[in-house]
Amino acid sequence: MKYTTLGGSGAAVSRLALGTMYFGQQTPEEDAFAILDTFLEAGGTLIDTADVYVGGTAEETIGKWFASRPRDVTDRVVLTSKGRQPTGKDVNNAGLSRRHLHRALDASLKRLQVETIDLYQLHSSDPYTPMEETIRFLDDAVRAGKIHYVGLSNFNGWELQRFVSTAKELGAVPPVTLQPQYSLLSREIEWEIAPAARANAIGLLPWSPLAGGFLTGKYARGQDAPSDTRAGSDSPLYQFTSAEYAEIDRNWRTIDAVKRIAEQIGATPAQVSLSWIADRPGVTAPICGARTVEHLKDNLGALDVQLDAELTRTLEEVSRPRPYGYPYGPFGIWQRERGLENGSPAPEPVYGDGSDNPTG
Repeated sequence: MKYTTLGGSGAAVSRLALGTMYFGQQTPEEDAFAILDTFLEAGGTLIDTADVYVGGTAEETIGKWFASRPRDVTDRVVLTSKGRQPTGKDVNNAGLSRRHLHRALDASLKRLQVETIDLYQLHSSDPYTPMEETIRFLDDAVRAGKIHYVGLSNFNGWELQRFVSTAKELGAVPPVTLQPQYSLLSREIEWEIAPAARANAIGLLPWSPLAGGFLTGKYARGQDAPSDTRAGSDSPLYQFTSAEYAEIDRNWRTIDAVKRIAEQIGATPAQVSLSWIADRPGVTAPICGARTVEHLKDNLGALDVQLDAELTRTLEEVSRPRPYGYPYGPFGIWQRERGLENGSPAPEPVYGDGSDNPTG
């Protein structure tokens, strides 16, 4: 196992994180225990969950595992959870208010059977709660010993920067991580969110690094996803993913490239995909949501896969998002460039289709 620090903190964590979204549902308790044991035996330490995963059952499953294992084993775990999403039908059972987060955090601690959560993450932003209210609650929770570090998830670039700046202005603890969707099939965070995170020493914990299973190589172009897979399930999280990925040729060309490279170097498509994202700038650890021990072992094998510069360039070129116009396409980039060669201005924008139309 390889290790790094948790963002800008001094806590060491494994370079792969274990996701637990389906613990207690698609992954029964006995299988979940086996996955946790295997992860720890392989040197893994970073375990990610949330209060809304399977309605709290995922946290309860982890809590039972904690209670059934020796302290010298569980002490190695760097545990993360999240709060913000609806935990009940009442209007106040969601959001980032002090009222909701207080109750959500206490409930998570009880289900997990721990006194402290190492990394407590805001599952997403809240347009109604003043950011200062949320930051002060998190700072109080750190001082009370209920959490060690603060993290964000699904925040936009401007929200992340505002959160960091406001925390510093208030003298409160700043976030150390951001958990965004990020994979070879979803790279748009590289335009603004990832640079904002790196500028603030915030480590990335990518969720869905295998794009809901598409980067494992088990799906084929033009064929329906198997019913026993995430993309073929009734889960709303993957219904939009399946349709979106199936209709975008760039994504299928990326999947084909991953398969070719995997065969070339004697690895699996999942290992190639995880190796690529683990080496991206600012990434602390991709979160692998293995449903079986076999899936986990395959994912762990990614740490032994080294992609050379040529293979990395191939993957980055085929998977590169193609924005046009403003603000992320050639026209927007041109607006921000500055020419210094012989006092010349920035060159005119060049579009992939050879046109000079700023709207693409």
